[in-house]
Amino acid sequence: MHIIVGLRNKGDEYLKTRHNAGGIVVAEIVNSKKLEPKMDKVFSGNVFSGEIKDEKVKFVLPELFMNNSGASLKNQSFTPKKLEKLVIVHDDIDLPLGKFKISFGRNSGGHKGVESVIRACKSKDFVRVRIGICPVTPSGKLKKMESGKIPDFVVGDFKSPEFGIIKKISKEVLSALEVLIEEGRPKAMTLFN
Repeated sequence: MHIIVGLRNKGDEYLKTRHNAGGIVVAEIVNSKKLEPKMDKVFSGNVFSGEIKDEKVKFVLPELFMNNSGASLKNQSFTPKKLEKLVIVHDDIDLPLGKFKISFGRNSGGHKGVESVIRACKSKDFVRVRIGICPVTPSGKLKKMESGKIPDFVVGDFKSPEFGIIKKISKEVLSALEVLIEEGRPKAMTLFN
């Protein structure tokens, strides 16, 4: 069974922030599947049980702060085989808004939520779906920002058109998850990266 976790900060004040892009995408997927949440103390958050391509899947939206995201997984015993079925969906400042990328076995890239998951799992060998949040120039190039401005940017709210883009990308992410589950990670990475 795959476990798909949308990283986010708990609390209504963070609902539409850029840092919550992973949680927003997973929430859109569970809404599209009309799944009902169940508060689960083991996962420290809302768990939605469903299926993708006839495989049972648990979608997890932790009720934690981003930097403590790993606490939602600390009670799981992950063998290398089970880790391969863990999918962490999160924001990525190094990807353009409206794009996503599938990664496996990579370092956190400075993302504190991912660092927390790596510590909890004692491994980085899991799938990550990185949701781009970086603004782009009219020519499509990333608008790089000074590192000191990044924290305020990521906890800032999406502007209305940006929020729509993030919600829309959830359909593509679901398609990627379907390929990942049915045909494997290499095929999903080839088709969607």
